[in-house]
Amino acid sequence: MERARPTPVAELLSRVPVFGALAPESLERIAQVAVPRRLEPGEVLFREGDASDTCYVVRSGAVRAVRVNTGGRTITLATFGPEDFFGELAMFEDELRSATIEALEDTELVAVLGGDMRRLMGEHPEITVGLVIALGRRLRESNERLSRQSFQTVQSRVAGALRDLASRQAAVNGGDVVVNATQSDIAQLAGSSRESASRFLAVLQRAGVITQGRGRVVIHDTQALGRYVV
Repeated sequence: MERARPTPVAELLSRVPVFGALAPESLERIAQVAVPRRLEPGEVLFREGDASDTCYVVRSGAVRAVRVNTGGRTITLATFGPEDFFGELAMFEDELRSATIEALEDTELVAVLGGDMRRLMGEHPEITVGLVIALGRRLRESNERLSRQSFQTVQSRVAGALRDLASRQAAVNGGDVVVNATQSDIAQLAGSSRESASRFLAVLQRAGVITQGRGRVVIHDTQALGRYVV
């Protein structure tokens, strides 16, 4: 008997590392309790300090996680694009959100309640193993990024932030990559002031590496951009 085709949500989950090792039947169980969400650019999904009861997978678009430090400065902790998973602490216990999540562009998400995920984790220990591995990887990446930012120049950090954003996008028009982010977004990702980021973005534009537009950057030469990352 021919196996039924997976539902779109189950197919999405199969490409998410946390869930990738699960059998199709297990993926369908998660898909059955998942709820679609849509966000417009700049819309906040949840704020730092909110109750934590839902985890999310990005279907399309991009969001960023931000926090406000004691000096009132907004810091971007991470960005999440298609097939990325966030809000995973909701699956372990009802903690308060540790960051604010806002959309960088039109975004589609798949939401799963923490209670549903905890039940599925009890039935499928491999989900728990995958989550622990994913959490460890995310912590390591955060530590590495903070370590790099301690030694890199502003130019290197801005170029690195642009390169990371570009890696989530498909090339269009002969290799150009469109990144939907403002100068402030890029500065926050780079851990620099907007003024410093703006000056270096202007240098990249004069060199023909990028073109800036309203709320977006078109990267024409990703290899040239990478040469600024040291």
